Amino acid sequence: MITPILLCGGSGTRLWPLSRKSFPKQFADLVGQESLFQASALRFVGEGFADPVVVTGNAFRFIVAEQLDECLVAPGSILIEPEGRNTAPAAIIATLHVARTAPDDLILIVPSDHAVADPDLFREAVTRGRPAAEAGQIVTFGIAPDRPETGFGWLERSTETSPGVFALERFIEKPDTDTARRLLADSRNMWNAGVFLAKANRMIEAYRTHAPEILALAEKALRDARDDLGFVRIDPEVWQQMPDISIDYAIMEQARDVSVVRFEGAWSDLGSWQAVWQQSPRDGAGNAVSENATAMDCEGSLLRSESPEIELVGIGLKNIVAVAMHDAVMVADMSQSQNVKKAVDTLKAREAKQAVQLPVDYRPWGWFETLILSDRFHVKRIHVHAGAALSLQSHEHRSEHWVIVEGEARVTVDDAVRSLGENQSIYIPVGARHRLENPGPRPMVLIEVQTGSYLGEDDIVRYEDRYARR
Repeated sequence: MITPILLCGGSGTRLWPLSRKSFPKQFADLVGQESLFQASALRFVGEGFADPVVVTGNAFRFIVAEQLDECLVAPGSILIEPEGRNTAPAAIIATLHVARTAPDDLILIVPSDHAVADPDLFREAVTRGRPAAEAGQIVTFGIAPDRPETGFGWLERSTETSPGVFALERFIEKPDTDTARRLLADSRNMWNAGVFLAKANRMIEAYRTHAPEILALAEKALRDARDDLGFVRIDPEVWQQMPDISIDYAIMEQARDVSVVRFEGAWSDLGSWQAVWQQSPRDGAGNAVSENATAMDCEGSLLRSESPEIELVGIGLKNIVAVAMHDAVMVADMSQSQNVKKAVDTLKAREAKQAVQLPVDYRPWGWFETLILSDRFHVKRIHVHAGAALSLQSHEHRSEHWVIVEGEARVTVDDAVRSLGENQSIYIPVGARHRLENPGPRPMVLIEVQTGSYLGEDDIVRYEDRYARR
């Protein structure tokens, strides 16, 4: 049995404004009907695979649970990192978790933000590497390169040890352009996919040999972890001592008995908008155009509107990326799309909220979207999942007016409980204890108008909460 370990704690900014710290790219629908995270989970479902173990951050735990539920994948466990510490700590704590019950089983460590066009072909590559992993090798996977890429690490294979499996000669750091051209010309070289297959106890032994301090901290952090609403919360005090280091640096570049399997299918880490353009369907002029976007006399461009309420029109563009959202628009020359992160850094320095926060805020009960925000009033659209409920709470500085537009609501205000349907409304005075519940079988949507002297999200006093928030 192979247990997939899905790593999804990253918060990349190279696909801003769609990917932000509050909602990174692995949870977005970039090149398919599912998010990258969902596609990664579905890639390893079925015979021979156990339920996945997921490692993510506290801010994303309910997004992970909801997206797995949407694609009908049951998680084995969801481990919550107190803070990101790169892939080496995340990989070993998940491996230790698997080894508690199945130390001889195989684990497959997989980033959750990669696009694989043919999942069956990738599973075949995993199957090719399985005998070597069962024999005690750590198996990594190389991608057949199609260009002299300088943004990836590379792998160099040695002799073939079994059909489709090669001894790994060396890891190669991200090269300069001339080196990348030389690497591309030699069929022994591949891009490093950052995917690893091994027995759980073999991976633990590699850490014991090459990174004993990381292993010791991970063992203690897992031992002191606690269950919380179906999640496993890693101990924060121990985790804070973890070094920030990748599994490549900590383990793979030092380990012996490492094999590599070459994957010939289409693959991308979607590390830039140019990469998204390359992976997207394009018209005869090379344009990738989303719904609610129009290209007129354009060539080789990516036009995306992320809202049905915003029509994006490009006229006479060539090699341009344009991405429009409710609160931000990004336009760049395709060749400069790797520099989006610099733009985000500039916005952060100006303390622009768009640098890190989406207008949609995800919560365990659903989500809300800011429609209008002013000094004295705040208008939101609130979506509450079927059967979900907000906490029993009060506010010191604001009152609220709720109008139900879809579904049904059960509303508590102090000692009174009322049921409301579509087109009905209720007023929540300042200081009143109140709760909003959706007792129905379908989502409930309401418009909330807040008014008051202070409208921050921290103006909440919680008395009861089924999600154990404070």
